Amino acid sequence: MAKKARVALFKSVGALMELLPERIDVAVASAIAGSVGRRSKGARAGLTSNLERVLFPPHSATNNALLERFVARGFRSYGQYWAEGAKLPALASKNVYERFTIAEGLEHLRLGKERGRGVIIALPHIGSWEWGGSFLNSLGLGMTAVAEELDPPELFEWFKAKRESIGIRIEPLNDHAGSVMLSTLREGGVVGLLCDRDLQGNGIEVEFFGERVTMPAGPATLALRTGATLVAAACYSGPGRDHFAVVTTPVEAARTARLREDVTRVTQLIAVELEGLIRRAPEQWHVLQPRFAS
Repeated sequence: MAKKARVALFKSVGALMELLPERIDVAVASAIAGSVGRRSKGARAGLTSNLERVLFPPHSATNNALLERFVARGFRSYGQYWAEGAKLPALASKNVYERFTIAEGLEHLRLGKERGRGVIIALPHIGSWEWGGSFLNSLGLGMTAVAEELDPPELFEWFKAKRESIGIRIEPLNDHAGSVMLSTLREGGVVGLLCDRDLQGNGIEVEFFGERVTMPAGPATLALRTGATLVAAACYSGPGRDHFAVVTTPVEAARTARLREDVTRVTQLIAVELEGLIRRAPEQWHVLQPRFAS
């Protein structure tokens, strides 16, 4: 019964967000997320530790007042992410396109498509990757993404249907995901992989904001095996109701040594690019789980 109630709650809130006038939905969601952020000790501790590492290098002094301001902004931004994501299915593709004020580095995606070997986009949990995927769909590029399976399965299917309605093909993170990604790239398609968290716990150790963490090997492995163009990208919220996208220059993913060594090297290069994208708007990095051992 609890699981059915959870599904019903998400569907009801999603429908409400679609119907609410724009900016009212963001205001409501940001206020709720801000309140949750003040009350939820676990989520607040996780976001605080993550933002502290981004804002203040290891062994440097922490400005606690500044950190608290970023944490508060972080939770409000998280609420905005949910509201804007819920609104997407109600927007026409042309409206999504018109809401992007800047699209930096799109030429790297177009050139990658022209090469015919597919494009891999390494994504951080910044801003709204769903808006980015819908923007690519408005450009005729499309995107296939892998998403963590949810419990109950009905909730995952609902999220999947919502994301596919805005032009993002969703595949569950399971044993078949790799084969689907390979097939998509061989057909010259675009694959988006969220990779700033190691959900399966079997990632590659890299340095990230001055600490050792693990990151998924998927983006590097796929690029090395297929020759696909590998970039990092983020879609930021703002200014106002608008968004802006940033695509990095391609990450060098050529075979130079044993596969394991190459995967480690390329994953480290991805980590550096993700750092740069996160530093552009730390308060929009929506990772509430502690990311750093210290």
